[in-house]
Amino acid sequence: MDQLISADAAFLHRDGLSALTEALGAARGEVRFVGGIVRDTLIGIDAADVDLATVHQPEDVIHAVKRAGIKVVPTGLAHGTVTAILPSGPVEVTTLRRDVSTDGRHAIVAFTDDWREDAARRDFTINALYADPVSLKVIDYFGGLDDLAAGRVRFIGDPLQRIAEDHLRILRFFRFHARFGDVPDAEGLAACRDRANDLMALSRERIAAELLKLLVAKHAPRVVALMIDSGIFRPVLPEIDTADRLVALAAREAEAGIAPDPIRRLAALLPRDAALAEDVGARLRLSNVDRRRLIAATEPDAGDEARALHYRLGETLAADRLLLSDRPIDDARALTGFTTQNFPIKGGDLVARGVGKGPDVARLLRVVESQWVAEGFPDAERTNAIADAAVAQWLVASR
Repeated sequence: MDQLISADAAFLHRDGLSALTEALGAARGEVRFVGGIVRDTLIGIDAADVDLATVHQPEDVIHAVKRAGIKVVPTGLAHGTVTAILPSGPVEVTTLRRDVSTDGRHAIVAFTDDWREDAARRDFTINALYADPVSLKVIDYFGGLDDLAAGRVRFIGDPLQRIAEDHLRILRFFRFHARFGDVPDAEGLAACRDRANDLMALSRERIAAELLKLLVAKHAPRVVALMIDSGIFRPVLPEIDTADRLVALAAREAEAGIAPDPIRRLAALLPRDAALAEDVGARLRLSNVDRRRLIAATEPDAGDEARALHYRLGETLAADRLLLSDRPIDDARALTGFTTQNFPIKGGDLVARGVGKGPDVARLLRVVESQWVAEGFPDAERTNAIADAAVAQWLVASR
């Protein structure tokens, strides 16, 4: 019996999608949904991106889409990809391809009209599923449906050869296993272990992008532990040698009802060493903001009240500090729904109380603010009383 995607799938009802597939020859079998949108729909996951594959050459795709009154952008002509801009968002359309040559990082492709040839160049069987836009029938050339049902991430063809073509497939193997896998495919795991040194040839930006996606996947703690045991990190991130803190962090995130965060989880994999965190952040070409988060995560927990941390550090850093600590989980839960208030006392308020203009105003403001935070952000009456007391003490001391 043919496998079909559900006619109720939300993506099928995206504004403009039917017009696009019709323009590309859906009635003649010349265009299909492909990849993640098919895979995720089959297992009940809402997928954000819709990708189409077609037999048409890129220039012909552009002309056909324009004739249908749809805006089109040539986002990757060299690799056969254009982007149709629908009212409901962009959709990538890629001409069927085959690899001409690869060097482990980049591929030179040629266009083809052979669907199986296009499927064969994809990495894993579960990513090589197509669906006909008219019949909604799923087309599976390499057993991807069975693998998806079994929770198995399996390379198409010889795993060693597929990794040699693109070294990033090592990390992709583990990322997809963390999302969909149950028991790892033994042949794929062995190939990743044997070719782990190939990761050294990749840019650190590509490694970081893949790793950060992996870290927030459903089974990330278990899979990261498997990667450590298999020596996957050793060539490029030897600092990652235990998943214990990541396991604990994931449990605390779930218990506190706080979403997994890739930078926080990366911090959990590193020793509490500011210099090392700075080095790893630079090595992975992280943004300045994310590098600062990694470094901040190495700082010891001073035991500040949760909302005080939120006020001083902001919500993200406060959550990092609390979740990476050993504090009761209720401290982290206290951040949920909490909105930091603005400190209501200004320098002019102290001057009006008799403080002379100058450095004493700034110093007294810090005193009042610290007391206000320590008392849990009290109401206006209490805040004014704190300011009055601080000013009175200053007046006595300044006589």
